[in-house]
Amino acid sequence: MGRFGALIDTLAGALAAARGHLFPFVPVAMGAGVGLWFALPADPSGLALTAALALAGLGAALWRAGPEVAQPFGVLVLAAAAGFLCVTLRAEMVRAPVLDWRYYGPVQGRVVGIDRSQGDALRLTLDRVVLEDVAPDATPATVRVTLRGEPVEPVPGTTVLMTASLLPPSGPAEPGGFDFRRLAFFDRLGAVGYTATPVVTWAPPEPGRQWVARVRAALSAEIRAAVPGDAGAFAAGVLTGDRSGLSQAAVQDLRDSNLAHLLAISGMNLAFLTGFVFALIRYGIALVPRVALRIDARKLAAVVALAVAFFYLLLSGANVATERAFIMAAVMLGAVLLDRKAFTLRSVALAAVVILAWQPESLTEPGFQMSFAATVALIAGFRALQGRVEKAEVPGWALWVYTLVLSSVIGGVATAPFAAATFNRFADFGLIANLLTVPVMGAGVMGAGVVALLLWPFGLAGVPLAVAGWASAWILAVADRVAGLEGAVTTIPVPAGWAIPALSLGALWLAIWPGRMRWAGLAPVVVALSAWGTVDRPALLISDDGKLAGLLGPEGRALSAPKGASFAAETWLQRDGDGAGQREAADRPGFAGPPEARRFDLGPVAGVVLSGRDAGARVAAACATARLVILPEVAEAAPQGCTVIDRRRLRETGALAVTLTASGELALTPARRRDRAWNREGRTGPARFALRTD
Repeated sequence: MGRFGALIDTLAGALAAARGHLFPFVPVAMGAGVGLWFALPADPSGLALTAALALAGLGAALWRAGPEVAQPFGVLVLAAAAGFLCVTLRAEMVRAPVLDWRYYGPVQGRVVGIDRSQGDALRLTLDRVVLEDVAPDATPATVRVTLRGEPVEPVPGTTVLMTASLLPPSGPAEPGGFDFRRLAFFDRLGAVGYTATPVVTWAPPEPGRQWVARVRAALSAEIRAAVPGDAGAFAAGVLTGDRSGLSQAAVQDLRDSNLAHLLAISGMNLAFLTGFVFALIRYGIALVPRVALRIDARKLAAVVALAVAFFYLLLSGANVATERAFIMAAVMLGAVLLDRKAFTLRSVALAAVVILAWQPESLTEPGFQMSFAATVALIAGFRALQGRVEKAEVPGWALWVYTLVLSSVIGGVATAPFAAATFNRFADFGLIANLLTVPVMGAGVMGAGVVALLLWPFGLAGVPLAVAGWASAWILAVADRVAGLEGAVTTIPVPAGWAIPALSLGALWLAIWPGRMRWAGLAPVVVALSAWGTVDRPALLISDDGKLAGLLGPEGRALSAPKGASFAAETWLQRDGDGAGQREAADRPGFAGPPEARRFDLGPVAGVVLSGRDAGARVAAACATARLVILPEVAEAAPQGCTVIDRRRLRETGALAVTLTASGELALTPARRRDRAWNREGRTGPARFALRTD
C-alpha cells in the first residue's frame, strides 16, 4: 500500500502542476473515441452504444463528484465516449441512398459544385437528383458527373439535364487504403459517373438560393478574365476556392514542390486574410488622429476582420482547415474584444473540439491531420523558443527572416509524416519552395486579392488583380522550377496502421504536457518512425473491377496490363514506395502470355488474369492449368479446387490482397467491410417517375 500511495501522491502532484494545461487533452480523447469507432470491423451494436453512454455517465460523475486526482481522468473518459457517440449520431444524420448498380440514362439535378477530376475534366456535383425508373427514396442525395463532351460551365444553382453513366462511389484501391466510399458517405454522395452528351440547362437558379456559390463563380470569372492562364486560375483558386480553371500540370507542379497547401483554401489563407484586414483597419484608423483618439482601433479592426473571415469561410466552401482557422480567428479576435490573450493551444483545442463534435469523420482526412499538426507544432515551437529570441535582441529584419524560416521548418517537419503516410511522397526541396513563395502569397496574392475584392463593386479591381496575377505567376514559376529539379520527389512506402496514431499521441504529449515529463512523448514518436518501413506489402493485389493485378517481385510490383484501372495501379505503386509508372511496372518480369491470358506464379500457386468479352467462358480451361483465376466478367463455371475471382465476387469484397499461408493456401483479404454503414447498399425497386419540369 505504501508504494501505491506514493504513486498516487506522485500522480496527484503531476496533475496539480499541470493544472491549466490539460484542456488540449480533451480533443485528443475525443479523437481517440472517434478513431475507435472507425477502427471497428462493424458498426457498433446497441450494446456498444449503451456501454459508451455508461462510460460518458461515469466520466461525468468522476469529473463533477470524484476525488481531485480522478477528475481529469473523468473528463478524458467523458470526452472519449462523447467522440464515439458523436460519430455514431453523425453517421445516422448523413445516411442517404447509395446507387448499387450501374445506371445509364437521363439525370436531372441542381448544380451545387464545380471542380476538376484527376484527368483534368470538368465535374459537376448535383443535388435534387432525379433518375429515370428510380424511386425517390432510392435516389442518391447528390451525384458527381465528369463532363467528357462539349465543355460547359453552368452557373451554380442551375438545374441541368444530361444523359450519364453512374456507378456507386469506389472503395479502397487495396485493403487498408484510403476509403473514398466512406468519404462519399459522409458527403452524402451516392453516385459518381460521366457524360459524353451535351448538358442542357433545364431551369435557371432560384432567387435567393445558392447565392454564395454564384458569388464565388462571378468572382472567379472576373479574376480569370483579368489574369489569363494558370496564374489567374491559381489566384481564383486561393481567393474563392474555385480551382476548376487550373491545369493538371500546374497542380502536379504544386504537389511535387510541396506548395499544394497554397492552392487549397487552407488555414494559412484565412490567417493571411484576417491579419491583412485587421492591420488595414487598425493602422488605417491610426492615420486619422481625430478618429484614433475617439475609438478603439483594435476592437473595431477585430469586428471587421471577423466579419470578413466569416464571409471567406462561406465563400471558400468551409473545408476542415478553413473551419479550424476560422474558429481560432474568432477566439483570437474575441479575445482582442475582451482584452484577453488568445493565441494558445487552448484555442486550437477548442477548434478541434468543435470540429470533432460537428464533423467527426474529418479525423480520418489528411486535411484535418495536417492542419492541426502544423498549427500545434508552430504554437509549441515558438513558445519554446520565445525566451531565447527575446534575450538575443535580434534586429527587426532578422527577426522577420528568422520567423519565416523557422515557421516553414516547423510546419514542414510537423506535416511531413502525415503527407508521407497519405500521399507516399516527400518533396525534397519543399522548404526552399516555401521560403520563396510564402511571403509573396501573403502580401501579393492574399493582400492584393483583398483590395481587389473591396474595389470590385466599384469596377476598380484591375490593378490589384494584376498584382495578384504577378504574384501567382511567380509562385507557379517557382513550383515548376523546383518540381523539375532532379530528385524533387522521394517516394515513401506506407507505414503500419498504428504508426500515425502512435506518432500523433507522442507528439501531442510533447507539445501539451508542461515540465520534464513531456519528454516521455519521444518514445512513441521514435518507435513509430523506426517502424515506418517494416510493413510487409501484399504479394498480390487485385483491382475492384478485376481488370488489373499487381504481383510483388524483386524489381518491384509487376502489373498485368500497361493501361486500365490506372487509379489502382498508381495507388499500389505509391503505397509500395515505388516511383514507376503503370507502363514501366507492366514491363517488369512477373506476368507472361498474351494480353487476354496473363499468367503468373504466386509461390507454388499458378495463376492467370483473363480479359476480353469471352473471359467468363474461358474459366474452365484456365483452371486446368492454374489454381487462381482472375477476370472482370462473371465466371460461367468454377471447377472444384480452383479459386475464381470474378466480377460477382469482387462486387462483394472490393479490391483484394492475396497472400500465401504457411500451409500453401491462398488467403484473401477484402478491402470492403460489408458491416460498415458506407458499404450497405439497397434499392427499393424500380418505378418510373417523370422528370421535374418546375
